[in-house]
Order: sequence, then C-alpha cells, then structure tokens
Amino acid sequence: MKKVLILHTGGTISMLEDEQSGAVRPEGSNPLTNFSLNVNNVQTIVKELFNLPSPHITPKEMLEIKKEIEHHAKNGSIDGVVVTHGTDTLEETAYFLDLTLDLPIPVVVTGAMRSNNELGSDGLYNLLMSIKVAASDKAKNLGVLVVMNDEIHTAKNVTKTHTSNIATFQSPQYGPIGIVNKKILAFHHYPLRKETYSITKISKHVLLLKAYAGMDEKIMEAVEGLNPDGIVIEALGQGNLPPALVPGMKRLIEKKVPIVIVSRCFNGIVQDVYDYQGGGKHLKQLGVIFSNGLNGQKARIKLLVALEKTSDLTEIEEMFSK
Repeated sequence: MKKVLILHTGGTISMLEDEQSGAVRPEGSNPLTNFSLNVNNVQTIVKELFNLPSPHITPKEMLEIKKEIEHHAKNGSIDGVVVTHGTDTLEETAYFLDLTLDLPIPVVVTGAMRSNNELGSDGLYNLLMSIKVAASDKAKNLGVLVVMNDEIHTAKNVTKTHTSNIATFQSPQYGPIGIVNKKILAFHHYPLRKETYSITKISKHVLLLKAYAGMDEKIMEAVEGLNPDGIVIEALGQGNLPPALVPGMKRLIEKKVPIVIVSRCFNGIVQDVYDYQGGGKHLKQLGVIFSNGLNGQKARIKLLVALEKTSDLTEIEEMFSK
C-alpha cells in the first residue's frame, strides 16, 4: 500500500461560500479534512500546515512547505506528496518547490476554482486525482507536477490563464504532459531536464515590473531607491524596453544588481534581436540577463532562489539559460 502525504495550505479549495451574500472566505477548519479520501491501495497522511488565501502566501510559506515535505520524506516513509493551495499563486509555489526539492517521489500541487460547497465544486475531485498521481510510480522523477481538471502539468510551464474557469491552468506552447481521470493515468511526454538548488533560506528582495508604452525614467529611479537585490522585467515582444529605462538599468547593473527580462507575451522567448536603444541586442550588451521562456512571476521566484546561491552575474545568467 502506498503512503501519500497531503499538506493543506488553504485557498479556495478549503473555503466555503456564504449562501446569503455569495462571499467566499476561509472558515475555522478545512472542510476537506472531514472527507473520506478513498483511493485504491493508498493510505493518506493528512496535515493542515496553514490555512491561507493564496495572495497571503509568501516565499516564507513556500520554504516552510519545502521543509515539511523534506521532513516527511527523509526516512522514506512516504511514497508521494499532495499540496492543496490557492490558485492565485499556486504556480509560484509549485515552481519554487520544483527548483528546491531534490526528491524522487512524486510531488503534486492542486487547488480549486470553486469553493467547497459551491455547485460544481472541483476541489475534492482535483484532490482525488492528485492523490492518484502522487501514488503512481509513473510520476517519479518528473519534478513537481500540477494536477487540475484531469490534466497533469509541469510546475515550470503551467500558468493560470482565466480568472474563474475551472480549466484555467494551462501550459502555453507545451500543453499538459499527461492526463488522469477515474480510469486512466497516462503520460504522453516527459521533461527533458530537472534543475535543483539546495537552499535553506529566502532572504533577498526581488522586484517584478511590467513594461508598457511610455514607461519613463521615474520608474527606475523609484526602483533604485528601494535597493533591490534583483529585478525581473516583463519586457515588450522579444525582449525590448522603452529607452528611458536604460540609464537607470545601467546604474543598477554597475552596482551588480541582476536584471532579468522575460516577455509580457505568454508565448515565445526573449532574444537579443533588435539593435536600437532599449532593443534586446542593446540590453544584452549592457549585461541584462535573458530568461529562457519563464513568465515574470516564475522568473522572480528563480532569481530569489539563485541569489541564495550566488551573486555572480555570470553564474546567474547561466542558471537562466536552462
């Protein structure tokens, strides 16, 4: 019999809708803990780590989840892990765990778009399918997975694409790597590589900015005043920025502050193509780091992790090329 650890952390999957007002809020306890989770040949170990809406989750809580998983896995007493989580920041927690956990057992993150007592609630079903994946030998050594709506996604590629639709979690460009339902658990492709960074703390201050037409130097002046340890910018198109940002970026790079750019487009990657003031080629020459296909929120998570390992800009650039 397989043993699967279930860590509840809060989110819509653990909330209830008020029948009078329609407001959705956390209650005193997670209603999922009262359900009998019957999955064939699986014994579950349930722990409520905390009960937080996902906008309340910070890297501090992500690190706590990581340590809790490692604590239970270190003696080989569990065969898989499921983390229930609010969907707003689910992809960030999943990617943080993917970067920092070095475990062969399946680790699955799931949630719900409808609260526990709403008509058509998806939480319990997503949890049951996640347990099924976490207990499967097929899911070993694949990194952290996100299971929602009958689909299995990698933590690196999945993102929330819709504010309310239960099919919100998608992997642009790549799609899910497998499917799961009451009868089937099948993978149709696998990640080619896995990167892991051993860290024990998260202590850096990394900002995330989004580029827009007419963005001016006042933004960079304000950022400089915050003394960040690193910056991620969702750039335009293939990796271009308004020229007014360049002087401030130069000053920060001279201070050895890493600046990572991704695209605000959800398909494609940034490249050093355009050779004009603020164009990708110009930014590359300044020392800006180009990320290999991550979205802004995940690039920020990766830079937070990278800065715990090194402050060397060349080493950080190498990490972002993977």
